[in-house]
This record gives sequence, C-alpha cells and structure tokens, in this order.
Amino acid sequence: MAPEYAMGGIFSMKSDVYSFGVLLLEIVSGSRISSTDFIEDFPNLSIYAWNLWNEGKAKNMIDPSIVASCLLDEVMLCIHVGLLCVQENLNDRPLMSYVMLILENGSNSLPAPNRPAYFAQRDIEMEQPRDDTQNSNNTVTLTAQLQSASQVSSSSMDWPASASTCIAFVFLISWPSLCASDDWLAIGKTLSPGATLVSDGGAFAMGFFSPSSNSTNATSSGLYLGIWYNNIPKLTVVWVADQAAPIADHPSSPASTLAVASDGNLVLSDGATGRVLWKTNVTAGVNSSASSGGGVGAVAVLANSGNLVLRLPDGTALWETFEHPGNAFLPGMKIGVTYRTRGGVRLVSWKGATDPSPGNFSFGGDPDRPLQVVIWKGSRVYWRTNPWKGYMVDSNYQKGGRSAIYTAVVSTDEEIYAAFTLSDGAPPMQYTLGYAGDLRLQSWSNETSSWATLAKYPTRACSVFGSCGPFGYCGDVTATASTCYCLPGRRAPVRCGDGFVAVANLKLPDWYLHVGNRSYDECAAECRRNCSCVAYAYANLTGSSTRDATRCLVWGGDLVDMEKVVGTWGDFGETLYLRLAGAGRKPRTSALRFALPIVLASVLIPICILICAPKIKEIIKKKYGENNKRRALRVLSISDELGQEIPAKDLEFPFVEYDKILVATDNFSEASLIGKGGFGKVYKGVLDGREVAVKRLSSWSEQGIVEFRNEVVLIAKLQHRNLVRLVGCSIEGDEKLLIYEYMPNKSLDASLFKGKIKSVLDWSTRFKIVKGIARGLLYLHQDSRLTIIHRDLKASNILLDAEMNPKISDFGMARIFGNNQQKEVTKRVVGTYGYMAPEYAMGGIFSMKSDVYSFGILLLEIVSGSKISSIDLIEDSPNLPVYAWNLWNEGKAEIMIDSTITGNCLLDEVILCIHVALLCVQENLNDRPLMSDVVLILEKGSKSLPAPNRPAYFAQRNNNEVEQGRNGSQGAQNSNNTVTLTDLEGR
Repeated sequence: MAPEYAMGGIFSMKSDVYSFGVLLLEIVSGSRISSTDFIEDFPNLSIYAWNLWNEGKAKNMIDPSIVASCLLDEVMLCIHVGLLCVQENLNDRPLMSYVMLILENGSNSLPAPNRPAYFAQRDIEMEQPRDDTQNSNNTVTLTAQLQSASQVSSSSMDWPASASTCIAFVFLISWPSLCASDDWLAIGKTLSPGATLVSDGGAFAMGFFSPSSNSTNATSSGLYLGIWYNNIPKLTVVWVADQAAPIADHPSSPASTLAVASDGNLVLSDGATGRVLWKTNVTAGVNSSASSGGGVGAVAVLANSGNLVLRLPDGTALWETFEHPGNAFLPGMKIGVTYRTRGGVRLVSWKGATDPSPGNFSFGGDPDRPLQVVIWKGSRVYWRTNPWKGYMVDSNYQKGGRSAIYTAVVSTDEEIYAAFTLSDGAPPMQYTLGYAGDLRLQSWSNETSSWATLAKYPTRACSVFGSCGPFGYCGDVTATASTCYCLPGRRAPVRCGDGFVAVANLKLPDWYLHVGNRSYDECAAECRRNCSCVAYAYANLTGSSTRDATRCLVWGGDLVDMEKVVGTWGDFGETLYLRLAGAGRKPRTSALRFALPIVLASVLIPICILICAPKIKEIIKKKYGENNKRRALRVLSISDELGQEIPAKDLEFPFVEYDKILVATDNFSEASLIGKGGFGKVYKGVLDGREVAVKRLSSWSEQGIVEFRNEVVLIAKLQHRNLVRLVGCSIEGDEKLLIYEYMPNKSLDASLFKGKIKSVLDWSTRFKIVKGIARGLLYLHQDSRLTIIHRDLKASNILLDAEMNPKISDFGMARIFGNNQQKEVTKRVVGTYGYMAPEYAMGGIFSMKSDVYSFGILLLEIVSGSKISSIDLIEDSPNLPVYAWNLWNEGKAEIMIDSTITGNCLLDEVILCIHVALLCVQENLNDRPLMSDVVLILEKGSKSLPAPNRPAYFAQRNNNEVEQGRNGSQGAQNSNNTVTLTDLEGR
C-alpha cells in the first residue's frame, strides 16, 4: 500500500503506481516485499533496492535464476522504473502512461529516484478490526496500531532511523509468532513436534497434532502429521500424512521430524524407532533437482489454499497434497477421472471421530461412471450424483449470508473433474467425508465458533444407492420420512411398439449408456428402435466445457437408484422418458370412452382459451424474438471487413425487440429524426427509461450489412470511456437497427465548424476533447483485448456527451489486427479524402500509423476551427496540413489558431498540439509517433520533440467519398461536406 493510503486513507491513481513499483521489484528480484533476506539491514525490498541503486550495485538484487539469460539493460531499466514508482511523495511518481512508454521504448534521461516510503511493519494488510482476529505467523492484520501511528506528525514521513527501529522492535515483540515459523521446507530444514509451517496468507498451518486430545501440543500422545485451518479456534484437520498409524502411542520424541531428503522426497521419520512412517515416493524429476536449482534441491511449500506442494527450484511440481487428499475437499482441489489411467483423486474418510486411519468410505470420480462422482463403501457404490448435464459453473448462495460457492465442471480429452471456489469475503468452506459415509458441505460460523452444515449427501436413508430396488425411486423431497415409490405404469412387460411417458425432477438411474452427440429426436429414436431400451434422457450441453454439444443417455435393463430431487450436486433433477406398456393403463367402459371426452371438452376448452390465450401470445412473442435473434446471428456471421472471425454467439450485448424500438422512436417519426447518412437515418428515442440513438440502416445497401456486423462485433467487445457504447441491435425482415447511447451535444463537427455555436468550444474544452480522442485511440491500438484500426477517424465520427467528453464512433470500416501484425494491404480502399493516410489512399496499406495520420488532421482542425479542405486556404496551400507546416517553418504557427479561442487559450498548449499534429501527418509512416507517445506528450508536455517533416500531399479532388473499384464513381457530385460511407452514428 502507498504511504498516503496506509497512513491517511488517501488513494488515487498514484496509489496503484506505487503498488506496481513494488510488484516490479518483486518480479526482478524473485523476493517478496517483506522478505526475511533483507530484514537485518533493511526494512523491506524497496529500501534494499534503493540503497543498492545509490551504491551502483543494483544488479546484486537480480534473481540469480535469470542472471544468465536476462538483458542487463532491460532489468536495470525495470529497477529504475520500480524505484520511481515507489517514491514517498505521490507527486514524484510517474503516470502509468509514462511507465508504459519507458518500458516499451526505453529512456536515457530518467530522473534519479528519491528515497522510497518506509513503514515500521512487514507485509501488513489493512481491514476493519474483527473480534475473532487470530495471530498469524506470516501476514498480520493490524488496524489499531496503524491508526495510532497515523497520529504522528504529518509534516514529514521520513522518520528518524532510531524511531523506525524502535517501532519495528515493539511490533515484533507484540507478535512473537511472526518469526517462529515459515511456509517452506528445504534440504537441511526440518519440522518437529511443537513447530509449524504457516501458509503465506496465514489460512493454513502444518505440524503435529493429537486427534484424541484435539490438540497440537508436542507432549500429547498419538501424534499425527497434518494440515489444519490456522485462523479458526477449533482444530479442523484437512489432511493427514501418516494416516495408517501415529508416530507413537506415548509422548513423542523431539527427534520425530519431517524433512526433505537428498533424493527430493518428503520423509516423516519416527524419532523413537528410526523407521520411516511416511514418504512421498516421488521418482520423476528428483534426480535433476540439484542440478536444475544450482545446488538447491526440492522445496516443500504450504500454499494459502491448504495445498502442500513439493517442487523444484524452477517451479516444477513433483507432488502435492491436493492430488493425495485426506477427507476434505477444499476450494481449488479437483475431484474427477483421468481417462488414460482410469484413476483420479479420491477423498478417504477417517475410521472414527478421533481416529484418522483410513475408514470404509471414499469419494471421487468413477471411470465406469465418467459423468458422476461417487461415494464408495469399500468397493461398492454407496451414493452417487446425478449425471452431469453440461453446466460449467453453478453458483449457490449461502443461506443467511452474502457469500457464494461456485461449482465448476471441466471436461477435456484427458479428464473430467469438478472443482469449487468461493466468493470474495466468504468464510472458510469445505466438503468433508465423514466416517459414517456422509459428505457434508460445511461453512465456518464466527458467531457460534463451529462448522455449520449447508448440505449433506446422502440426503436421507432411501438416497443410499439401490435402496428402493429396480424401477423404484426415493420419495418426494417434501416427505417427512424416507419412502420408496414405483415408477408410473410399471405393471406389465413392455413391447417394442410402446410409447414413453415423461417423469420429471428425477435423479437419473445408474448404469446408463452414454450415446453422445444426438438431437432430442435422434436420442428418442435411438431408444424407440431398440426394443430392449426401457428409458432415455436428453440434455443440451451447448455452452459447456465439453466437446459434445448434447448428451443422450439410454437404459437397457433395470432402472436402479432414482430419487425425486429439487437439486443434487450443483444441478437439478432431470426428465426421464420411460417406455410404458399399453396394458399398464386402466381400462375404461365404452360409455366413458365416448361421453367423458365430450363433457370435458365442452367445459375445459373455454376455460383453457381464457387461461392460455395470454400465455400462448407470450410464447409466440418469445418464439418470434428468438427467430429474430437467430436471424441476427446469421447476419453477423457473413464475411466482413474485420479481418478476423469472431463467433456471433460470443457477442456481449442484448438483442432488442423491434416493437420496442418502434415505440421508442414514435414509429420512426420525422420528429424523432436527428441525422441522415449514406446508409440510412438516425432517430432519437427513449428505451427502458433512457435516451438512445437508433441507427436505421437502409435495406438496399449491401455495404450496410458489412458495417452492421463490424459495429456490432467491435463495439460489443470494447469498453472505454472515450468509445461510444452500443446498447443493442435488432433485425426485422430487411430492417437492421443499431441502438447507441444518446449524445446530447451531437458530433464534434457540428460544434467546431458552425460559427454560431463554435464559441462553446473554448480551448480547455478542445484540449480535453483532444486528449480524450488520443486515449480512445490508444485503447484501440494497444490496450484493448483486440487491436483495432479505425480507418475513418474524423470530426463527424467524434460524438460529445453532456459534459463534452469525446466518444469515438462509427466502426463500420474498422479492422482487427493479430498480436504481431504491423500492417495490411487491401484492394478495397474506403474512407474520406483528406483524412486518409497517403500509403492507404494510394496503395491500400493501412496500420496503426494510418489512424495516427487521421488524428493529426483532426487535431489541426480542432486548433484552427477549419476543415481539412477549407476554401479559406485553398488559394495558397492545397490543404490544412500543408498550410500549417508552412506557417510552422516561418515561425508563425499561432496565425492558424481559431480566432474564437485566441483570447482564452494557453499558447504553449496550442503550439504543442500543432507540433504533435504535424508529427502525426508526416508523409513517411515510420516518422509518425505511436499513440502511446502522443498521449504522453499531451499529458506531460515535451521540450525535445523533433522538427516535423513535410506532410503528405496528393492531388485529390475536394473531399469526396472514395471507394476504389466502386461502379458509378464518375457520376458522383462534389460535396463541400465531409461524408463517409458509414456516417450513421447517433448524435
């Protein structure tokens, strides 16, 4: 934490810069900020680095594992940047835009770093005081002490060294356990009774305990080696090493130890007899451990998840407790099946409440039942889950709290497994396999200081496997007692031509045949044509992590182990389609056969019409909307200008019903019309209580379909304060509609080039707009998850919100670049004359530097208040860039400043903008700066910019639309307005 935040609660962007600097120093050194390697001479890593820097020995802090392979200049630059970021005065720290520029381009003129901030604590995390706070052997939570420390004079945070040492000494005395343990074991370091390893975050501890006395006292009898929760008062063991037998039946010898042997294995030895009680038995990888670690062998580290990992110095894991668990299933652990080995991770119960030796029950994946997890009693199935039906993540909120548990299922070619994790701030939770065979989901309660059971499996006596026999199922969940019922109609043998009846909310029976990818009709036919098939079940897996899109299960024998359920293992019950014999139905008399349907029909039909009409209307409307959505997805799948295919199903915005848009725009009335363009019209409307702009694309325009897809795919994938936001889209027949957030101040050209209203654009507003556009372009080019070339940046495509913040719009011509792609060539040049870079207009070559050129043109227009092709300049100069460049070389650049802002502008800022613009419009694309450079210059200023070269000039006609190869271009009329093929944004 930055000093101003930790001591005074003040946070800003510079707080994150400080944290980034600390992280950068940790990455370079391979050491934590509070590493004990530095505690004797320096309070923390940043002070250590700063002292080495001042002594000219900064390379001494580089992680030894990268010394041979690193570029020293790069590492030294990172240390320098890290020290600039952790300076005590937040005003001395650089902005992240400056940091990005330095890391990407380097610098030979960085300032010397000032002394970093120093607190008298090691690795302190702040949070509100809690009554149940426990001592932690590593990361300490401390609030009261920090609050008192903040009362020290705020005139300076550079405390005298003696005072700092004194405070640190008091802190360490008040937490005596801080140095008593660590989270790792290596060769030469042992763990004995009475000592513990504590995970880095303090959540778990490892050591010796006595289950009979529920104690970790070293003098207790019957000690076991285990891992338990460190920060709750009740001893709760989650893993035991020597499950088969304790160390001894009498008070243990101090010589009993856990150590890392020379062969890389963890070994637990009995000090009384000298025998090996337990070891990891790792063979792969340990032989090279010493050589790969420069003489350092394997290391065992206790993670804050409760996982003890034995790994090599290069990070390779040799063994871990999560792959050899005890009776607890913890967040981050995987339970499932590996197809190749037909094995997997299993929990094993204790034999008794105080007896950790292996019990009769185990829990895990079954290779014969790959879609389920199972509890075994010995070698027989005791309980099983419902077959998985495709969900990837299922969330369940804890009753009475605000925390959630997320269960995930992952299916790959190699394995299928389940795992779970917890929401932020959730209390400790775990699944525990009890010695009686019950699997419980438990959550720790601070109020009662005990474990609360949130769920239990089996849920009741008849939930045990096979309790209700063939074709029987465990009764309704609302029943007070465990009762078995028969499936409906099972009174006569079935025949091949019999039909099926649906039985809902059922845990499906065991011993199914997994057919794989089938539609529902194909799955039903699979069972119908096989006379021995007695039932089938179908599930749609679309969107799941499995390679199959559907799941079809069929049964050919007795149906065993069924249960009426509301929810099972993170999932709901399913519908079983059961084949029934016609003879199983009750016979009717001939009178009833004819009279009953007539009577029922005359009574029920009118009632059904009254009741069902609204529902039918809703279903038709829903079906209609789904058809429109499918039609939209088909349109979004056509070939486009993007240069990269993005599945339409991944789009992250809503499809809006066409009827809603009609209401919002008053049926596209003239009163709602706010703009026109080459592809249609733009209407203002109110949708769900907010103002929107609806772009209505012309039905006859083929180009409009391409633009429609480009805008939908791109804007739906991008989020930035300086990009226009797409609210949704709709397709109705030939109608293609895009809905944007409404911009009350319309486009930049509406304010910039019209004399009556351009006065609202004073210089401070214009400069804010310039910097916002630059940040938006930087996001498109470098910071978004896609690299986007806009290709049509101009004043009419910059929208202004209520606070005059700029929003880049109109992505109809945009293209996506690959990660390493620098430029592309197209035979189809589209754009606006004057704004297009010369290499694009003349040769079809476009890149990020094409947008930089357009930005330079736009910047000159904002400064001058004149269009690129203004007739005021045409007599002496062919266009605005040449005009500006000539004035620059004559030392008269201020002449081109818009007369409406000369009285209120900062001349240095305006001249800087002209300089930057001229650099952006240079003819050679390699001479133009990147947008990261532009943003930095505009934010920080610069006195060492290079002189701009002559801008590009080619003999174009006055500001016409261009699209090479487009038929009928000869008949186009000249226009004094800047018009683009995609000028349809909402104003």
